[in-house]
Amino acid sequence: MSISGSARLAGIVGWPVGQSLSPVLHGYWLAEYGIDGAYVPLPVKPEDFARVVDGLRRAGFRGVNVTLPHKEAAFALAERHDAAAQAIGAVNLLVFGENGLEGRNADALGISAALIDGLGPDPVKGKMAAIWGAGGAARAAIYALAEMGAGEIRLFNRTPARAMALVSAFGPLVSVPLTAACYEAWPQAAKDVALVVHTTSAGMKQIPSLDLPLDGLPDDAAVFDAVYNPLETGLLARARARGLRVVDGLGMLMHQAVPAFEAFFGVTPKVTQALRHALEQALHG
Repeated sequence: MSISGSARLAGIVGWPVGQSLSPVLHGYWLAEYGIDGAYVPLPVKPEDFARVVDGLRRAGFRGVNVTLPHKEAAFALAERHDAAAQAIGAVNLLVFGENGLEGRNADALGISAALIDGLGPDPVKGKMAAIWGAGGAARAAIYALAEMGAGEIRLFNRTPARAMALVSAFGPLVSVPLTAACYEAWPQAAKDVALVVHTTSAGMKQIPSLDLPLDGLPDDAAVFDAVYNPLETGLLARARARGLRVVDGLGMLMHQAVPAFEAFFGVTPKVTQALRHALEQALHG
């Protein structure tokens, strides 16, 4: 599909960025809705981030998605933040407007929408959720699960100090009981967990999967893995074999892209099975 000189321009900024499926995702929607626009991958070194963002804004871009390692830098650069970004302390969407840079965080929305799609309405309301990890995705998961009415959230990390630091920083911002726990506490805690949310890089291509015992989980528990490449991580494969419900990371990717596409191109896109199939083909290709 060709574009004109007045095409709407947007992209994704990261270092590296070649692994991102976002150009395929937004390109699919651009073609589906017949929009005169382009969405491009932009590899940007951390030391160049602020200058590149300023250059893109001056060049007429509508905004950019932001991926690792720039999410905190994007938060610092933004002049205004939505409630999710303010709570999470990270931005994955910069919108260039007449009044400057607006920073948003759609990762939490992506997590909650993916869980509802995969598990039905109110999948954690009043129940215990366990989050593995203590990085930016874990912060988004805490925000999402708290907004969904989780009864309790326990944060697990192989380095307990990181989990405790995150609880100290985030605890006052949510109305849900939030505690930190170490790996050794998992077997005892697992029996009360309704949902496991995995937010680390473990399980990505060429990275060993999280070695998490699943035997102690209730039979009706569910496991969500934010990793989407590969779709079937070792953790999800073991959860499926155990008979647990599973949700892969592709739903999060698709749903967090909706507000970005709307901001960039003026259309609210639909997350469909056809879109998922196109992304699965891109992953396998």
